[in-house]
Amino acid sequence: MRYEMKPAFRERMEKLLPDKEDFSAFEKIVHTQPKNFIRCNTLKVSPDELMKRLNKKWRVVQPYSEYPEIMLIDQVLAPGELGNSIEHLLGYYYVQEVCSMMSPLALEAKPKEIILDLCASPGSKTSQIAAKMENSGTLIANDLKLDRLKILSANLERNGITNSIVTQRDAVALCANLSKMNFKFDRILVDAPCSGEGTLRSSPKTFLMWNEKVINNFSRQQKKFVAYALKCLKVNGVLVYSTCTHAPEEDEEVMDFAIKNFPVKIETLNLPLKCRPGITEWYGRSYSNEVKKACRIYPHDNDSEGFFVCKMTLLEEIKEQRENKWER
Repeated sequence: MRYEMKPAFRERMEKLLPDKEDFSAFEKIVHTQPKNFIRCNTLKVSPDELMKRLNKKWRVVQPYSEYPEIMLIDQVLAPGELGNSIEHLLGYYYVQEVCSMMSPLALEAKPKEIILDLCASPGSKTSQIAAKMENSGTLIANDLKLDRLKILSANLERNGITNSIVTQRDAVALCANLSKMNFKFDRILVDAPCSGEGTLRSSPKTFLMWNEKVINNFSRQQKKFVAYALKCLKVNGVLVYSTCTHAPEEDEEVMDFAIKNFPVKIETLNLPLKCRPGITEWYGRSYSNEVKKACRIYPHDNDSEGFFVCKMTLLEEIKEQRENKWER
């Protein structure tokens, strides 16, 4: 069944993509199946060895020379074929859309660091971060719902991750408690729950579920996540914020909130996908020019799903009065 955009969603996307040909390309691709990307789990196998194994049964390419762990199965597959292979069951690779890999790349995790993945399930980005850490240091993987934690734990175990601690807490409550104990992280990933506008290719029912009220509710929640996460970050530490939506209320507006309320610097990104800069005007709202450094990933630019990534550095310790300012 082919689902169509709701009129309000179409209007918003036409505003984001005002060129008619640009919007037409977007509208066309969101009605197609996404490509079959996987990520080599370098904790268990090298990209070269995995390529040798997989090329015996599939046509596999490595589209980004600087990231050999990113692989594309360049052929039509049977339903469930990727998930049922012996290499997947052994944890040699993770089935992961290429956009999903961008926020861990932006995070640039290092061995022996202390890192928080605040909204971790199902574990694609968590396992990618652990691989960059070479299974050293400490990686706290948090999520709220028990059913999601079960999936997260199973994926971490299958991928051979031994440096992780899985926690079940509300994101705001967890960060509030850790900041009271003066516990600080080197890096934090906030891959926030969102309206999912970028997932239309893999989840067409998003066409039906979409509504503006959900966007505004998520925006308020996302701002809290970022605010409390920053209180747990070391000075000169890095926070990466990402969503799988195009809605500026959940993307640039959240970044603008962070810029105006906390001592942060937005960093320029260098990612392997085509990125468009963040926008500074949206339905009468103005955002800091710094949000232009964020990365908007559109499906028709990369034959991928849609995504948003922003990276920031904390310049000084956050004082209590800063929290009071934005909570009033």
